[in-house]
Parts: sequence; structure tokens; C-alpha cells
Amino acid sequence: MNNVQVLQNVEENFQTFRILDEKGEVVNQDAMPDVTDEQLQELMRRMVYTRIWDQRAISLNRQGRLGFYAPVAGQEATMIGTQYALDKQDWILPGYRDIPQLVFHGLPLYQAFLFSRGHVAGNRIPEDVNVLMPQIIIGAQIIQTAGVAMGLKRNGNTNVAITYTGDGGSSQGDFYEGLNFAGAFKSPAIFVVQNNRFAISTPVEKQTAAKTIAQKAVAAGINGIQVDGMDVLAVLAATQQARKDALDGTPTLIEALTYRYGPHTLAGDDPTRYRTKELDTEYQEKDPLVRFRLFLEGKKLWSEDMENEVIEQAKADVKEAISLADKEPKQKVSDFINNMFETLPSNLKEQLEEYTAKESK
Repeated sequence: MNNVQVLQNVEENFQTFRILDEKGEVVNQDAMPDVTDEQLQELMRRMVYTRIWDQRAISLNRQGRLGFYAPVAGQEATMIGTQYALDKQDWILPGYRDIPQLVFHGLPLYQAFLFSRGHVAGNRIPEDVNVLMPQIIIGAQIIQTAGVAMGLKRNGNTNVAITYTGDGGSSQGDFYEGLNFAGAFKSPAIFVVQNNRFAISTPVEKQTAAKTIAQKAVAAGINGIQVDGMDVLAVLAATQQARKDALDGTPTLIEALTYRYGPHTLAGDDPTRYRTKELDTEYQEKDPLVRFRLFLEGKKLWSEDMENEVIEQAKADVKEAISLADKEPKQKVSDFINNMFETLPSNLKEQLEEYTAKESK
């Protein structure tokens, strides 16, 4: 068998795992996760809630009331499905787009808004919430996750560490190092790549010659799966299995095929410069909310009234959260200096005195 055949054999093992098609029909009954009707409804509530919160956050950003923000519309199934499969004591190490997972894991929404503003209070995570704040450096959270998972194992914890990055993050050296470390030490880690096809403007086809990102797990000796990231049931089932395998000593790389409808961030990106209307339309027809809504309506588990109730709740929660964020004292230069070191070096002591004097006037 030559090298080309070996590669083809590897790639054939990474077919896209899905449970629902675009019309909300079950195409893989045997893979259905064991969830109650109430849990199915909760998954939908969270996705609708996230879509509305995302819309409000974009509006707040444009009003100048919110800072850095990375839109999430289109990626709700991956975000909600993975987090829902976790235990409360599991650890989440997010990228900067992964705010929904943090909030549903327990981070107060107003603190997520403060993080967006760059306010230090947004990083004061409650003691009972096992999350780290979003990593801005692309891919850095992948190595950190391998370390956190190693710590959980050494301490005898029966929990996992999960992290998220985009397809662009899988092109970083940290990506391979993190997977290799977790595989070598059999750490309870789950690595999720939200493949939304573009690392800002660079298409995934120009980032790697591999047919899938999931197959990169092979070199690290860990499990790999490519999942339809716009199918919340498939994402949930894949993550539940990944969590079980991680606790048994085998980490998993999950490649979730998804799409972001908006720009990479609201900091000047214009997706119309690198994406076609045809591609946008193709993925809008795969919308995670639409297909899951159709599925639930077919089971008589969802209605327009239920959806409107979630929409109004999301709007009210965002309004309350931004109001709480507005009440947080404004940061001063002296605050930044004091937050840098426990014991200030002499040069910063001089600066602190200078700015404290200015601020007291």
C-alpha cells in the first residue's frame, strides 16, 4: 500500500456525523442521544436565547455600549450542544467567540458584557464557575487545556477540560502541541474546532491540505470525529461520547462543521469581501435553529408562543445585564497599574503616584 492509499484510507474514516438533516428529519436514529422531551426543549430555548442575545449585543456594540464582540449566529448548535453535554464541575477554556458556553456554565451575563468592555470585573469569575476567561491569543487555550486536564487527572478528579477554537486556530503550532501532550499523558481533554470555513478571511482550503481537521487527531493518537456542527443533537451525542472517552483516558478532537453568518468580529471585518452570496445562502438553509425547530414541531414539543417567550426573556435579560455593567465603576489608569503586580517595581510606583494625583483632582 503506497502513501496515497494510506492517506485515503485515513480520510475515509472521517465521514460527517449527523442525526438531523436540514428539514429536521432524523437520518441516524441509532445515534440519538438519551434526552428527555424537557431537555430537547431546553436545547432549543438556549439556541433561541443565544440568537436574540447575539442580535442585541451587535446593536449595543453599534451604540458604543459594548466593546469587542465576535458574533455567534450560525454557530449556536455547536456552542450549546457541547456545553450541554458537560458536568457543572468540568472546565471550559474558551476562545473569544465562546461567550455563550461560559454564560450557560454559570458566568453572569453582565460579567460577559464587562469582559467585552475590557473591564477587570469581567474577569472576576465566581468561585463555583469552572471557566477561564476567553483567550485572545489564537490557539493558546489549546495548550492550557492539556495542562488543566493533566491537573484534573493528577488530582483524581472525574471531570474533563474542554476548549474551543476555529479552523484558523488549528493552523497554530499550539494546536498540535496541545493535542500531542494530552494524548501522551491520556489527559481528560476535549478539543473542539468550530470550522466555520474562514479564519477571518482565509478559507479553510488554503489553511491545510488535509481533507478534514478531525483526521489530525490520528497523529496525536487520540480520537477524532467530524460532526455536523449545525445539528445540535449530533453535537450533543458526539460530546457526550467524547466526555466518556476522555474520562477513560482518551482525549477527543471534535471538528464541528458550522458557519458564522456575520463578520469575524465587529472590529472592522467585512465578510462580503471574501464570501459569496451563494455560500451564505447554502449555510442559511442549514440553519441550526430552523432544523431543530422543525424537529421539535414534528414531535409537538415547540410552538410560536414558546419561542416568543424565550425571545422576550432574552431581551429582558440583556437589558438588565447591560444596566448592571453600566453601574460598575469606570476603570482608572491607577487601577491598571495596581492590577499588574502584587508588589510594584519602582518605575510603576512612580507612575502610580503620578496618576493617583491626577485622578484625585
